[in-house]
Amino acid sequence: MSLASEFKEFAMKGSVVDLAVGVVIGAAFGKIVNSLVVDIIMPPLGLAIGGVDFKDLAVRLGTDPAGKDVLFRYGVFLQTVFEFLIVALALFVVIKGINKLKRPSPSVPVPPTKTEALLQEIRDQLAKR
Repeated sequence: MSLASEFKEFAMKGSVVDLAVGVVIGAAFGKIVNSLVVDIIMPPLGLAIGGVDFKDLAVRLGTDPAGKDVLFRYGVFLQTVFEFLIVALALFVVIKGINKLKRPSPSVPVPPTKTEALLQEIRDQLAKR
């Protein structure tokens, strides 16, 4: 088998294609969550705690040789942590929903049809003989 045909067989397997689709959708989902955190959640939260913009929260550690401030930007870190928590929560909810769909539902026994009931009666009578 040639290298090209082996690669084609590998690339066309369902799991590889599914993984590629998952990566693309995950990247898009990450952008949506980032926008949710940066544009929707953080501004009201910053306003509620006194008009603080989390991106601006930093501690000045000193200056570098060029004279620029060296900052410990913990506000951006906090924003990234919030973003991670929202992604983790969303994934938890999605996976929980998928697992719920995968579980077999408790099956209710179906009553036998008239034909099956008749056949069972005949079987039982033959077993008595």
